[in-house]
Amino acid sequence: MGAEKDVGAGRGPSRVVRRAIRTTLCACGAFYVCLYGLDQPVAATYALFAVVSMAALSRIPGTGEQRAAVLVRTLPAVWVLLTAGTYLAVRTWAAVAGMLVIGFAIAFAAAAGPRAAGAAPGLQLLYILPCFPPYLPDTLGERLGGATFGLVLLVLAEKFLLPEPRGTTYRELAAGAADAAARFAAELGRAPYTLPAAEVESARKIGESLRPLHVEEAERPAGPGLRDRALAHTGLGARTLLGRLVNLPPPPAGQSPLKTGLELLEAVGRSAAETGALLAGTGRATDEAGALRRLREEVREAAEREPQPVTEVRGRRRAALLEVADAAAAFATAAELAVRGRRAPPPPPGTDAGRFWYAGRLAPRLWWHRLAAHAGPRSVYFQNAVRISLALAAVRTVAGVESLPHGFWAMLAVLSLTRTTVAQTRATVRQALAGTLLGALLAAGVLALVGGHTHVYAVALPIVMLVAFTVGPVRGVGWAQGMFTLVVSFVFAQLAPVTWRLAGVRLMDVIIGSMIGVVFGLLAWPRGAQSELHRAVAVLLAREAETVERTTAAVVAGRRDTAPDDRALQLALSLAESAYAQRQSEPRAPVARAPDWQAAMITGHHVLWGSRRLLARAGPDLGQGNGERLSGRADGVAARMRAAAQRAATVPPDHGSDGGVAASAEPAAGPGGGGRDPEVVAPSAFFAAQTWLDSLTADIERVMAPCRAADQAGSSGRAAPSDPPRAA
Repeated sequence: MGAEKDVGAGRGPSRVVRRAIRTTLCACGAFYVCLYGLDQPVAATYALFAVVSMAALSRIPGTGEQRAAVLVRTLPAVWVLLTAGTYLAVRTWAAVAGMLVIGFAIAFAAAAGPRAAGAAPGLQLLYILPCFPPYLPDTLGERLGGATFGLVLLVLAEKFLLPEPRGTTYRELAAGAADAAARFAAELGRAPYTLPAAEVESARKIGESLRPLHVEEAERPAGPGLRDRALAHTGLGARTLLGRLVNLPPPPAGQSPLKTGLELLEAVGRSAAETGALLAGTGRATDEAGALRRLREEVREAAEREPQPVTEVRGRRRAALLEVADAAAAFATAAELAVRGRRAPPPPPGTDAGRFWYAGRLAPRLWWHRLAAHAGPRSVYFQNAVRISLALAAVRTVAGVESLPHGFWAMLAVLSLTRTTVAQTRATVRQALAGTLLGALLAAGVLALVGGHTHVYAVALPIVMLVAFTVGPVRGVGWAQGMFTLVVSFVFAQLAPVTWRLAGVRLMDVIIGSMIGVVFGLLAWPRGAQSELHRAVAVLLAREAETVERTTAAVVAGRRDTAPDDRALQLALSLAESAYAQRQSEPRAPVARAPDWQAAMITGHHVLWGSRRLLARAGPDLGQGNGERLSGRADGVAARMRAAAQRAATVPPDHGSDGGVAASAEPAAGPGGGGRDPEVVAPSAFFAAQTWLDSLTADIERVMAPCRAADQAGSSGRAAPSDPPRAA
């Protein structure tokens, strides 16, 4: 467990200290009220562990108010889990079966986003707690009452005690990007009709700020709900719009741009400014976005009516302007859905409706869609759920068959020490065992000296607990396990007479749980998300190449398709994004030769959106000459994508960098591979597709830029940079 960042200088205690104070006050307060005030030791036990599970073991991101909202929503689940655990404890086989099924379900719920993933360990613990003998279903009321009392105190403390300031929200970041886009559109409408270098750099930095990696975990739009999906698309739309504006080709030298182009840029600027106001909460209108969509369609229809073919300069400029308009319209639609949710009007028919398929859908259906997409062994969420449920079931089997005293502690060790990679688990276990041994020795000494004087433990418990929850997250898992050994010893010493041997039982349980966790970490996907990320991105890039070829072939032949079957690309994109998200939480060696993972995913969205847009408006047949030119261009782009897929598929050795092999051969720039075609005249559909392929070529350059930088550094005898710059 690493150290957490302070809230900020001059703004009170750090996040760790605030959390430790809240946890200690709620856990000890609930424990003492139930034990000494109401004389209900069962309720006291469940009150204390409910607080510890959801405040210390769980890592729900966000401010206290955000965590309180999550706790309120999970309270019904807590009641269900406590009830199920109580009744399944009657037989070892029933408890083991329940651990497999319910343990998997709780862990798999992490696919729903950071908040669900953060709450999952605490919910696991609350299910485990009643799963051990004695079988006392008549105490279910006390168990539920104690847990509820503790969690209610925790909700109140999270909301009102030592409140934390909220950081910049994702909506605010997207609003800033919208304002920048409006400024850039205005700049491009004036001579010299290009953006100065300072604005290009500003666009890059704004795009970087919208990367999930650079956003606080609580603010990342990663959930399955409508608003989260829309907000994620809002960020993607903002980055796409900025990229399209930066890369907009200027009019021919010495010529003024056409009036329709300037009008389209003005409409983009007004729409972006309106979208920014909507996201910032300073405006509610969406008239400019509607006007932009109408103007976009008018320009497109005028292009189709215009005598064909048209010159390359005219065709490219107009196609690029339409790409800008399409990105601005998609940005506005996504922002409206993110702000208004199901109250937002349905997206316009056509490509917009297909792009925002989730608009108006109920939450259960969206949850099912997310979970179904990850219900397979290629999903890191599925892998993690299998790993932890098998390990928990194994510990429960050992505890039941061998009558392991306090087997609950062994399962707690599995929950708190098992990581997504076996190397990380081994390192964590070594530290945990050392800390537990020292804590057990200290606890045994205290128990032997104090004996049955429970008032001493009652006085010492808040102090020890505060130190444990303050020092543990900062100093690491060894300190956390050692101090927690003291905490549980002082708790159980107040519940029943104990001897110094209790500390030895605690050590034995932690050893058993740790070893089982290491075994299953070794057997079940031991490399965590690393291998899966390489494989998933390689599959994604291959699917992108197939979609590019299929879409281009349809455009060349003039075949329209308003409902293309791109489910394979969507699934590959979803799995790659989940693997990338988990990889951020795992220790990584310096990245020297890996592709830009997120750039590959953004490319996937650009392929998906552009393909739908082109297929919906394909036609007429481009003719042999132009068809061959476009097909050659698409073949070159697809070849570069497959070369990137080959590079991404190379998994580095353990303890190495995320790359480490020579670059795969890539097609050289030239006809069909990245160079400019000679001056041609062609239908507008040709230039629309060509502009799309140009943008994808730039995307693939961003994907492979870190690899090339590392290869060039290696060939010149210098060390590769450990953190290569990422493009927006």
